[in-house]
Amino acid sequence: MLPKLFKKTPLAWRQLMKEKTRLIVAVAGIAFADVLMLIQMGFENALYDASIQPHRQLQADLVLIDPQMQSLFSVKSFARERLYQTLASETVASVTPIYIATGQWRNPETRLERAILVWGVDPTKPTFKMPEVNKNLDKIKQLNQVLFDIAGRPEYGVTANNFKKTGTFETELNSKTVYVSDLFVNGASFAADGNVITSDSTFLQLFSDRKPERIEVGLINLKPGANVEKVRSQLEAALPKDVKVLTTEGFAQIEKAYWASGTAIGFIFGLGVGVGFIVGIVIVYQILYSDVSEHLPEYATLKAMGYSDGYLLGVLLQEALLLAVLGYLPSFFLSIGLYYVASAATMLPIFMTVERALNVFILTVIMCSFSGAIAMRKLRSADPADIF
Repeated sequence: MLPKLFKKTPLAWRQLMKEKTRLIVAVAGIAFADVLMLIQMGFENALYDASIQPHRQLQADLVLIDPQMQSLFSVKSFARERLYQTLASETVASVTPIYIATGQWRNPETRLERAILVWGVDPTKPTFKMPEVNKNLDKIKQLNQVLFDIAGRPEYGVTANNFKKTGTFETELNSKTVYVSDLFVNGASFAADGNVITSDSTFLQLFSDRKPERIEVGLINLKPGANVEKVRSQLEAALPKDVKVLTTEGFAQIEKAYWASGTAIGFIFGLGVGVGFIVGIVIVYQILYSDVSEHLPEYATLKAMGYSDGYLLGVLLQEALLLAVLGYLPSFFLSIGLYYVASAATMLPIFMTVERALNVFILTVIMCSFSGAIAMRKLRSADPADIF
């Protein structure tokens, strides 16, 4: 039906263009609703992506964690011997323990302290997939040497320019002097505003109450050709229930699920998208309802000429679809600009994705079509007998 309607006189387009002020208001309203949805979705995905960025950077096929662990924000430790027990499997090539804890970083300029996530790793083995970390592992073999996450919050007081000038940076971590020997890029997340990587020896010195035999994460690297999922299942069955074996992606999804379902964050962002959708429906409905009410005699005339309700509904849906496209285009480009500004201000990976753009466009079409269907009730009341 719609293709035929578009081939005929563009009645819907002329109806919209006749009242340009009303059209501008409608487009602005739809654009506002779309921007609201795009911003909410963008922030939500950016926060989730940032929270699982460290998980996906781990150099491992499998990960060993405490079964009660839900987030790096409240990481739980387990016995290191469990990790070494996995070496009994012929498919396991090597294992690497990781210590994780939240420390207090002192800004060297303001002297203010701020929480930061500290990773204690074996400096003789690559723990992350980040080249800037692996090439500088020798630098943290010495005590009190750390690698600093330059993509963290600026409140930490370490900048790339300052580091390049001096080649090092002295400050305090947990009230103990440390030296920034190089930089890497990871970024802020829900769990922490920044990250520090150091050797396991320095870590245990910074956190003197920690026991060396208790670790937070165990990395398992398999031999070439091993079936990752099969080995994961075998290790899961062989090890005691006080540990859990996951793929790196499974490890990341636990973190994401915690922030999406275990906190109010997922609900808040979902509510924002829902509000934007409802606002759009109300705006488009008001525009279409006003259009139908104003042109009710003309619609009645068309009915008297033999045009069916289906044809008139098609005209109304055309108007709704035109409004959807006209409102979506400015919102798309405006959202890209807002993403850039927000990313620069928050250091979060906020950017437009094809999937999100398509999802919001589909929501916009549904939103406008639904409004058109509601406004159709007024159109059905256009009875020629009442008009003439």
